[in-house]
Amino acid sequence: MHLRPERRRVGYVPQDYGLFPHLSVARNVRFAGRRPRPDLLERLGIGHLAHARPGQLSGGERQRVALARALARDPRVLLLDEPFAALDAITRSEVRDELADQLATLRLPALLVTHAFEDASALAQRIGVIERGVLVQLAEPAELLRNPATATVAALTGANVLDGTATPATVGSTVALPGGGQLASSTPAHGPVRIAIHPWEVELTDPESSVLTDDVLSVLPRRGALLVRLSRFRVEVAADRTGELALAVGSRVGLRIAPADVRVLPLES
Repeated sequence: MHLRPERRRVGYVPQDYGLFPHLSVARNVRFAGRRPRPDLLERLGIGHLAHARPGQLSGGERQRVALARALARDPRVLLLDEPFAALDAITRSEVRDELADQLATLRLPALLVTHAFEDASALAQRIGVIERGVLVQLAEPAELLRNPATATVAALTGANVLDGTATPATVGSTVALPGGGQLASSTPAHGPVRIAIHPWEVELTDPESSVLTDDVLSVLPRRGALLVRLSRFRVEVAADRTGELALAVGSRVGLRIAPADVRVLPLES
C-alpha cells in the first residue's frame, strides 16, 4: 500500500533531533500529532518543560522531546538515525541509557542506524551490519563478538584485525604474522587469511618467554582497566597488573592468546 508521507505510521528521530527552535516543547510535539499531547510529555518526564524552547534544554531533554514528537504520530515503528551523533561523550552515555529505558517501556519495533557498536549493543536485540550496501551479518550483539562473519564486522566490535599466512596444524592452524611471530588458531586454514582478536583476549607476559612480542606505544586508563596500544595490537589490561608488567612506552612485552580466541576470517574482495 502506497501512502502519502504524512499518513505513514513511522516515528522518526533524526540525529540532530530536528526540533523547531522557535516553538516550545509542547508545540513541537503538537506539530507531529496535530493535537496537544501532555500525556506524552509526562510519560517521558518533560511535562515541566512544556513551555521551554529547544535552546534551553540539555541534550537528553532534547532527545526526549524528539522522541515525544515521534510518538505523537502514534507510530507502528520508530526510526532512530544516529541519535547520539550530536552529543559529547559524557552526555552520550547518559542519553543512551535514558533511551534504552524508554524503548524497553514503549515496546515498539525500533530501527537504530549507527556506526558505533557500543550504542547498538546497548539498545538492540539484533544488529545488522551492512557493507557496501549488502547485509553481511544479522545477529545478537554477543554473536557478533563471538563469530564475526567478516573483518569489517570484527573491526566494528572493536577487535584487532590482522593479516597473516596460515599453515595447517595437527589441531587447527598456525598463523604467521607480518613483522614476525605466530599464533595458534583452533580454526583449520591455509594460505593468506585475516584474524580477529579482541583486546581483552590478549594476555601480556614476559617477552623472554613468548613466541610473539610487540612494542608498547601508549598506556591509557579506560574504565577500571588500561588500554595498552602496541605496534600491532590493542590490549585491555586489569589495572592491578600494571605493577607486575612494568608497562612503559617503548618497552617490549610478550603476548599470549588462546587458540580459540584467534578467529580466522575469510579474505574480502
